Order: sequence, then C-alpha cells, then structure tokens
Amino acid sequence: MKHEDLSEETIKTETLYSGNLLTVVKNTVRLPTGRLAVREVVKHRGVVAIIPILGERLVMVRQFRQACGKTLLELPAGTLRLGETPRECAYRELVEETGYVPRRLKRLLHCYVAPGSSTELVHIFVATDLSKTVQAVEDDEVIQVIEVDLSTALQMIERNEIEDAKSIAGILYFQTYLTS
Repeated sequence: MKHEDLSEETIKTETLYSGNLLTVVKNTVRLPTGRLAVREVVKHRGVVAIIPILGERLVMVRQFRQACGKTLLELPAGTLRLGETPRECAYRELVEETGYVPRRLKRLLHCYVAPGSSTELVHIFVATDLSKTVQAVEDDEVIQVIEVDLSTALQMIERNEIEDAKSIAGILYFQTYLTS
C-alpha cells in the first residue's frame, strides 16, 4: 500500500500565549491540496507516567485537577524539566509523588495525549523493586498515595472511576505486557 504525503507546510506562526508549562500558537498551514488552514497548537515539553509495582499492587495517586474540577486517581506522573530525559523525570517524579525509589525502571511505550491540538507526548514506564523513602511533593501539590491491585484498577477503568487517559493507556498496556 502506497502512502501519500499528508504533511502540512507551516506558512506563519503566531504565539498567542506563553507560560511556564505551555505555549499556545496559531499556525497558518498549507494543506497537501494547496488550500490554507489554521491550526491552534498547545506546545508542551512532554510528561512521564509511571506504573509502580509493589508486590501484587499498583501504586497510584489521588489529586485534585483544577482543569477537570475534581479529584482523579492516576498513575504518578509529571512534566519533563528542560534538559531532563524521560527516564530521569520518571525516577524523580516517582520519588516526589509516592516516596518510592525504583531499582528497576523500564520504558513501556509513548503516546500523544491529544495530537489534534497538542505536542504533549507521554512516556510510560514500569517501576519495580521499590524501596520506601520520603514523599517529597512540590509546594503546589497535595497528593494521596493509594495501592490498588491490577484487577481492581481494570474494573475502575471499566466503571469510569479512572478517567485519566495516560493512566488508562498505561494500565491497559501493562496488562497486555504481562500476558505476552
């Protein structure tokens, strides 16, 4: 099967907003058909999410998410710092959010969060051989650590009790990874 080039050529970029976490731009693009279109894009450094395994249980976190207006149950996760590799970020975020240090950290997959409007790429790791240390959340975070077995987490996804896309993708991939 031959794939045609579907690339869009960016003609003009206008920055609409630039903050600490993200930048919003408006791109005027030329489609492969020659027509012009506008694309609004949220530029983001990317994030990591970690599936920490403690015996037979997953270590997850509960925290209020302002954008959603509610508390969500999620995999520990965080934004990449400038110059930080995804592996370094995964290690740092796991310690900060849960107080667990991983002896083993394996990258499972990466995926775009919302490719129609954002450059945000999430790198998902599994962390094993955990040892307890001190949880070191940042000043602007309030996080509760929860342990959940995989079957319960899968049921919670089915009942829409876990609503975070990176957590759903990570947990479902991990389930597949375990059985392959």
